[in-house]
Amino acid sequence: MPSEEERKHITVHTDEELRTEAGKIKNAVTIPVNVEIKANHRVLDLSEVTKILIQANKIVLQNCGCRIDKSNCGAPRDVCLNVDPSEDYLMKFAKHNPREVTLEEALNALKRSHEAGLVHMAYTMKDDDHATLICSCCDCCCFTLNGLLKHGVATQVLTSKYIAEQNPEKCVDCGKCVTRCVFGARKIEEEKLRYDKSRCFGCGLCISTCPSLAITLTTRN
Repeated sequence: MPSEEERKHITVHTDEELRTEAGKIKNAVTIPVNVEIKANHRVLDLSEVTKILIQANKIVLQNCGCRIDKSNCGAPRDVCLNVDPSEDYLMKFAKHNPREVTLEEALNALKRSHEAGLVHMAYTMKDDDHATLICSCCDCCCFTLNGLLKHGVATQVLTSKYIAEQNPEKCVDCGKCVTRCVFGARKIEEEKLRYDKSRCFGCGLCISTCPSLAITLTTRN
């Protein structure tokens, strides 16, 4: 993955392109994986995405179209999920190597992408009444994350149910969470961690690498 400094200078799409793509999406919700949720004390939180996948007649795992098109990083590509895609969709995006997988295989793909530092997002498109795409996104290739950081466009569609809570008594100011946070909510200044909650989207990437267990997720008010 690019460094924090390198990410600042990566622009994936123009403002016009981002607004066009954002117009196709009803909403996109971040989904935490492999983290503790303070509200109900689940150590392995896969419940929300499992609810989406378990109701599907078909789960398709495919390569990430954004990383194929942009190739700005070496993050895993075979980690994006499609719920009940049509045959026309599979033919149209055959270059992404779509293949039907089991629920277990789908959840393992999410765990693998979490370890790689990718943000999980469930997309509901304009013509759908439920999430049909579950993507594992990077901020250097994905139009939604890059748009959020560079253009402010993705805030029209990107939401989250959770937010990170910081325990300053446990924090050792090691900075590992800074590297994991793609939203820029965490910085080390004068050897101390500074956390800006207004920039947190509850993806949970910071939690699983915190050595002092100083971060938890809680339900957003």
